[in-house]
Amino acid sequence: MVIIRQQAAVLARRLRETRRFIQVVAGPRQVGKTTLVRQVVDASRMPAHVVSADEPTLRGAEWIAQQWETARMLAGRRSAVLVIDEVQKIEGWSESVKRLWDEDTRAGRRLKVVLLGSAPLLIQRGLSESLAGRFERLTLPHWSASEMRDAFGWSVEKSIFFGAYPGSASLAGNHARWERYIRDSLIETTIARDVLLLNRVDKPALLRRVFELGCRYSGQILSYTKMLGQLQDAGNTTTLAHYLELLSASGVLTGLTKYAGESVRQRGSSPKFQVLNTALLTAQAGYTFREARSDREFWGRLVESAIGAHLANAAACGVCELWYWREGDREVDFVVRSGRRITAIEVKSGRSGSSHRGMEAFNNAFHPTRMLLIGKDGIPVEEFLLQPVEHWLRR
Repeated sequence: MVIIRQQAAVLARRLRETRRFIQVVAGPRQVGKTTLVRQVVDASRMPAHVVSADEPTLRGAEWIAQQWETARMLAGRRSAVLVIDEVQKIEGWSESVKRLWDEDTRAGRRLKVVLLGSAPLLIQRGLSESLAGRFERLTLPHWSASEMRDAFGWSVEKSIFFGAYPGSASLAGNHARWERYIRDSLIETTIARDVLLLNRVDKPALLRRVFELGCRYSGQILSYTKMLGQLQDAGNTTTLAHYLELLSASGVLTGLTKYAGESVRQRGSSPKFQVLNTALLTAQAGYTFREARSDREFWGRLVESAIGAHLANAAACGVCELWYWREGDREVDFVVRSGRRITAIEVKSGRSGSSHRGMEAFNNAFHPTRMLLIGKDGIPVEEFLLQPVEHWLRR
């Protein structure tokens, strides 16, 4: 079955328009960026030149100029599309793209350009440095439970455990093989090629340990001081915060900040770890699907991480902003802002020691627009995960 993600319609509509902006498709590895762009380009019936910079040896700016000239020749007086995949791996790519794009603008050429990248932070740096006013961004997040259901017939429980990498779906029946694939082909490739190869990282082993720690504690708040106590050769809190930022920018692990109504206080808070795809947690946890379902404490944490990942991927696409809240022993799992509407979300997952007193305290302090309970006595977990986040924020 061929799945066409909803972002394809957005890109198709933009490519049908008069040439105005470079289209930038960004997101983590293995979410279908290249497939989506090829689907759209093929359906457009425009001449297209599709190339990739994803090579072991980084390409140079002259390579961009060569590919651009090939696309110009292909276009002639017609509309055509140049697609450059993994553009962030080319040193100085944004300056070259700016020069060539501006040349085409002055010459009245109808060459449209789509750039793809799997390192969102590096993409954003390049865009901010050189391409202001010349681009539109389209973020492609991890797959949702509904997409995994439609494509592979998965139940929500299966998506909670095995995550949402479509390339790994065929391996779910062989746990050991699936686990190795996630570790070797996704985790290691992302860290080695999207983080270490393209950023200055003085302590690579520490960055890997931060990733492992973040996955293990996904759904939990951990101060940087406590992190230092768990990591060998940890340096200082600034280093840990920087490494967490790099992991977040690669689309694997983020640290939610505390909602306080004041951005300065938000930035200074302890992070709440959140994996962006639960496969990253379960592939390192040592549980099989059956074992995970039998462990109430672990499954409860996994459910919370799945809900957090659903919200965090929506936030990455600009649908909303996402935080947690805690004051003393009172906590709200997720605080979501969409426009001027604040939604407080509590997850009742069945974990021992789960408390919901935080909702009352948060309501008294911030008067949210809506308070949602997910799980027992609230919105069923399956129903929440099968609907887009927008559905729950606009009702």
